[in-house]
Amino acid sequence: MSTSDFSDVTLNFDAVLFDAGDTLIRLTDGETLLRRAAAELGVTALNPAEVARVWRRVLERASTAEELAKGRDLSPERHREVWIELYETAGCAALARGLSERLYELTLRADSWEAFPDSVATLRALRARGVRLGLVSDTGFDLRPALDRLGLSPLLDTVVLSFEHGVCKPAPTPFLTACDRLGVRPERTLMVGDNPLTDSGAAAAGLYVLLLPPPAKTGPRGLRHVLSLI
Repeated sequence: MSTSDFSDVTLNFDAVLFDAGDTLIRLTDGETLLRRAAAELGVTALNPAEVARVWRRVLERASTAEELAKGRDLSPERHREVWIELYETAGCAALARGLSERLYELTLRADSWEAFPDSVATLRALRARGVRLGLVSDTGFDLRPALDRLGLSPLLDTVVLSFEHGVCKPAPTPFLTACDRLGVRPERTLMVGDNPLTDSGAAAAGLYVLLLPPPAKTGPRGLRHVLSLI
């Protein structure tokens, strides 16, 4: 097939669904949060290298199939239990007593989250093109306060959170629920995410899927590629 055969191909999506964590938003620097949690416990003299090692262990395990299989995003209670266990395993307890619990509490706060520099602009550009927008996230707590604070809520037409439905991605239900709420057909909907273990499940539900590579530590997320598909 020659290049010219693709010249008239157009992807006409009526809606775009986004994952939340590491796609539109992310936790503020984890090492900073860890030190802040320790400071709230009265511990300020932490070894920076050890803090970095502990947080690296958290990141290495957080999105693995083993961790996801624990059902942490099915309820607030399970979410707390699994994440605190992960923090303990990563070494938080060795840094300060009670650090795992305090760090968990800190991650739930709306001011602990930040939007990627290109998130708001991308959503605005899509809305300007008449595209319906939704968020589909595996989470055990309500992300809406963070979305409100970051200016994302007014740009989203629906928000589907796993703990409110008792089912997580890659099951088709979260994606199809969002499509139903938006009044769009799955085959005319694009899902944008970052985790092939979960977000790719949208394909089995009949949606198109764009998986982003891991985000850089600073700078835009690369969401301009979404605009190139619309």
